[in-house]
Amino acid sequence: VQLQASGGGFVQAGGSLRLSCTDSRRTFSNNAVAWFRRGPEKEREFVASISWNGGRPAYADSVKGRFTISRDRGASTVYLQMNSLMPEDTAVYYCAAARSSISGPDSASYRYWGQGTLVTVSS
Repeated sequence: VQLQASGGGFVQAGGSLRLSCTDSRRTFSNNAVAWFRRGPEKEREFVASISWNGGRPAYADSVKGRFTISRDRGASTVYLQMNSLMPEDTAVYYCAAARSSISGPDSASYRYWGQGTLVTVSS
């Protein structure tokens, strides 16, 4: 598994972005995948996760109703659609693949990490 996150950028509050996490080796189809983020002077936090087959989406309370995680197994890509963005969503977003097919918010469950993509939301 080799993950590459992309899609970050600068957006005004209320705007949208879609992040992509692609496995260049196309081997993570049986792994759960999650997005984490680290904001300025903050600890890394869980954002969303999805199981190997696209089921069991889970979200942090802070993004529920605004963010949607999905995956295209054929394209070896997981997406994070982010709507109604707020300045507090500003962070570097990381995708990670778990050792197992189903996983949740515990970062220790994730073995493979991408390099991160920066999202900046202005007020």
